[in-house]
Amino acid sequence: MKIYTKKGDQGKTGLLGGTRLPKNHIRIESYGSVDELNSYLGLLISFPPIDSYITSLKKIQDRLFIIGSHLAADPVKNKFILPEINQTDVEFIETEIDNMQKELTELKSFVLPGGSIENAHCHIARCVCRRAERNVVALSLSEKVEPVILVYLNRLSDYLFVLSRKILSEQQKPETLWTP
Repeated sequence: MKIYTKKGDQGKTGLLGGTRLPKNHIRIESYGSVDELNSYLGLLISFPPIDSYITSLKKIQDRLFIIGSHLAADPVKNKFILPEINQTDVEFIETEIDNMQKELTELKSFVLPGGSIENAHCHIARCVCRRAERNVVALSLSEKVEPVILVYLNRLSDYLFVLSRKILSEQQKPETLWTP
């Protein structure tokens, strides 16, 4: 299989199902943002302080790949049977959040990203996740998107925020609280 096909040289790309769209179409932006997030989680996994979260993050990466495949499929013409994202995937993230929060102090202020490189990367991943969510919301205003995809991305940004806090706590580093 060749890596380059030259089919995209005029600024269009193909969806599962054969439809070709401009590369700046909101559907392409949506799955591109999800792909960027997945890549960012791959970077995050490479840091040793993240080792105890690798299994969860790899499961999340798998689900993001599934979400990307749904977003990359023509909602009418696609004939592929795609793996599903469902409520149990959302519940997995919620359980992970709840387990991490049990060991954290109650948050009474906004926090500024930073304090360690791992914390900062969690916050960047959270921001990329929020952008992906915004893109998918924009897509859902004109085309059908499975509602669980929006819920999953929303919950994932919460997970990344709590993970950023948990990592600082484990590193015994203070959070930088924002004081207006």
